[in-house]
Formats: sequence, C-alpha cells, structure tokens
Amino acid sequence: MENKQPHIFLTGGSGFIGSRIVEELLAEDSPLKPSKITVFDIKAYQGVESELIHFVQGSVCDYEAVETSSKDADLVIHTAAIIDWGTKTKDEVLHINVDGTKNIIKACKTNNINYLVYTSSLDAVFTGFPLVDIDETQPYPETHHTVYCESKKLAELAVLEAHSSMLKTCILRPSDVYGEADPYHMDPLIDMAKSGFYVRLGNGTSTCQHVYVGNMAYAHVLAANALLTGNQKIENEVYFITDDTGHNFFHFFDNIVKGAGYKIFPKNAWIPKRLAYAIGSLSEGVAVLFRPIKHYNPKFSRFAVTYTCTDFTFSSKKALHDFNFRPKYATEEALKRTIGFYSKRK
Repeated sequence: MENKQPHIFLTGGSGFIGSRIVEELLAEDSPLKPSKITVFDIKAYQGVESELIHFVQGSVCDYEAVETSSKDADLVIHTAAIIDWGTKTKDEVLHINVDGTKNIIKACKTNNINYLVYTSSLDAVFTGFPLVDIDETQPYPETHHTVYCESKKLAELAVLEAHSSMLKTCILRPSDVYGEADPYHMDPLIDMAKSGFYVRLGNGTSTCQHVYVGNMAYAHVLAANALLTGNQKIENEVYFITDDTGHNFFHFFDNIVKGAGYKIFPKNAWIPKRLAYAIGSLSEGVAVLFRPIKHYNPKFSRFAVTYTCTDFTFSSKKALHDFNFRPKYATEEALKRTIGFYSKRK
C-alpha cells in the first residue's frame, strides 16, 4: 500500500478490546502510523484522546451509518459484537453479529476499502467437549452450545467468503481476554469475594487459554499492518491469539482477586460440574421469566459452566509464523497492571 499513514475505521472502538486497539495504534512503537482513526460504536467513546480520533456514534446494524462513516477509510478493524451466553434472543444476536458483519463487508466493497481485520472468538469452534492443543484446522462443530457461538462461526464464514483480490481479509480469534476494566470476569468474582462466600466451578483440573487485552489489541495492529504491507501469508486466514500455556480459569483469576486485596473464603470451595450446570439452567430460566420486567444477565449460565470446566487449549504459533505475533506485554506485567487497576477500585 502506498499510503503509509492509513485511515483506520474501527467498529466497537469504545469496547474492552476496541479501546485498547486505539491505544496500541497511537503508541510510539506501533508499526502503523494512522492518519485518522474513525471510532464507530453504539456506546460513547471514553478512551484516550488524540486529534487523530474521530468518533461516530452508531450501530453496525445501520448500513447507511456504516457506509457513510467508513468513506475514505483504508482498512477496517471490526470488533463490534454482542457477547452473550444464553440470555439474549437468537434474532438479536444474529442481527448484530452476523448481519452487522455483512454490513461491514458491503460497506468495504461500496467504499473500495481493500482490507478488513475481523475479531471473532474461540467460541466459533467450541464443542463443549475437550479440545487439547488444537490449531486453526479445527473444524466448526455441527451444532453450537449458544447462538453466540453460532453467530461467530457465521460471521467468520461471511468474512472468508468476502475475501477477494479487492478485499483482503483475515480473522483473529482471541482466547479468554482479561485486563483492566474487564467487563466480563472481574466484577462478578470480586462481588463473590465481597459476599464472604467464594466458590468455583468444576474441580480445578480443566485448562483454558488467556490473553491480556493489550496483547490482543497489539495482535490487531500487527495483523492490520501485515495486510497493508502486502503480507500474503495472512490473507484469508484465521488465527488463534493467546499469551502462553493454559491455566485453570479459576486458579488464574483467583490470583488477580487476591492480588487486588480481596479475601477468598472458603479457600478451596468447588461446585461439581453437574450441580453447577443445573444451577446455570435454573438461573437462565429465572432471567427469561423476569425479562419483561427487568433484563439482567445471570451470574451463572450453562455455557459458562461448560466452558470453565472443559479443557480448551491451543497456541499462537501460526500467528507468530505468519505475522510475527509475540505478546507485547509479559504475563507478569499484564497481571501487575490488572491487579493495580482493581486495587485502586477497592
């Protein structure tokens, strides 16, 4: 690409990963030096400030807004999605995650945008059964545990199908993302610690992968740069992104909770998988019953139980080989930053 300072159109730029992508794009050591970053999100942008940032509030389901806002962009990073494990309607999840992605693809073609990096999820290939040391050749399951898992597969397929000589694409699948301002893991765990009764699911032997949000953001920047600079190895490919070897979900986050100054009691309380699954089913049912009155996401869900109690491991070897992804932030630094954030909120 001749333009060495590209205009980046970033959907979901107000979100957990998206806001960190902005930071990594603006970092002094970023391989990309954007001339403009258009942050497009349904939520107000409250991230780092820069004269290069132009915020547009809108939904990826609104094609006209997407097309208008992405004019003159050189590359799209599409992170916007609804993340749900069983409490949203099927139509709502598919509309945002699949139809929204198709709107992005259509806008790329209409506006002659030649590059697209799509943020998918490891959930696209989650089977509910142990997957150990898999790689990107792992096939999609015939059926999915949740519509969210299905939506990420369908969106991936749309992106792969859209790849052409005019629109070069790649897909990143983050492992379990953690870090400062984590909207999914930390608050429920801290609330549980505050309650004085801290329990975990399973028996502590299952292993899954984690990636620090800063490293996931950095992977997006590296992938975008690879596309823009003509690295053909990355085109029309899918990549798992993770930091290092796996850990048990609860053992991993226990260290952050304790490091931030919260007491875990009892020290070793576990709910067996079958019992936890039954509680998750009941919890989801209550949420559905109360939906006409008040919408809330239950702390327990069947998918959360299955995911945290099932081995699911892989590596980022392919990303290392194809676009030189290595975690920018070592695990020690990432944990220190995360613990520091939650310690200040105590």
